[in-house]
Amino acid sequence: MILENFDSLNSSQRNLFTRTCLKLLSTGFLARDKKDNKDMYYFLLSYKKYFDEYFGIINYEIILDRENGAVQLTHTDNSNLLRLKKEETIILLILRILYHEHLADTSVNDNIVVRIDELHQYYESLELKKKINKTDLVRILRMYKKFNLIEPIGDITKSNSKIIIFPTILFAINTTAINDVYDLISRIEYQQGSDTDEKTD
Repeated sequence: MILENFDSLNSSQRNLFTRTCLKLLSTGFLARDKKDNKDMYYFLLSYKKYFDEYFGIINYEIILDRENGAVQLTHTDNSNLLRLKKEETIILLILRILYHEHLADTSVNDNIVVRIDELHQYYESLELKKKINKTDLVRILRMYKKFNLIEPIGDITKSNSKIIIFPTILFAINTTAINDVYDLISRIEYQQGSDTDEKTD
């Protein structure tokens, strides 16, 4: 059936289908409001049955949040989880917290925008033995840009620059309750000196 569906597409649609599949396999997420994701997001909406059938063959599942414009690709046995270092996990949790805190002050149709120095200040406020340096922060932000969780506005190396946090951040952490996110970051905060990696989607 998947071959019949694929054959029914024209050449440009086939190309977009291929690019969308590769993007999902390499990043795990699509954000409707990220410029280089928009065409793929709406194409997936239109042909979701095709994608479901294709990914189902290899035991992947597409999770779609139409309201927030976010897509996640998950494996049925969670084999596509990404193992993060502690600093990377903390930044991810802070991004999730800042998304929540800015949500109340943001219009439904607007993206969540935060300053990079907000992120850095939040990290510095935690009682951690090791503080994050600028080089590591920039590296981590670039990684999360690749995974379609954020989009820098301007020069990412400058503290007064801003970043868009996409709703895909809601998929990136295995909890929908913001209190659980606060608990997770508190747990890391009090694990002084621990270098244990965190396993996160």
